[in-house]
Amino acid sequence: MTTQTEEPSALLPLLTAREAADVLRISERTLWTLTQEGELPSVRVGRSVRYDQGDLAGWIVSRKTV
Repeated sequence: MTTQTEEPSALLPLLTAREAADVLRISERTLWTLTQEGELPSVRVGRSVRYDQGDLAGWIVSRKTV
């Protein structure tokens, strides 16, 4: 049996810390704290840290309360 993985039709650009913080409407310091604690997924590119827009959306959904 062959398994297929779904690939996104178009990759969205990764966001810088400043851009991700702006999207979430939080400070860069809070963003870094969430990243360091492992609560918010991030991508390392060399020495830089970037954020996937899909990961940010998923994190927002996971934090919603009913």
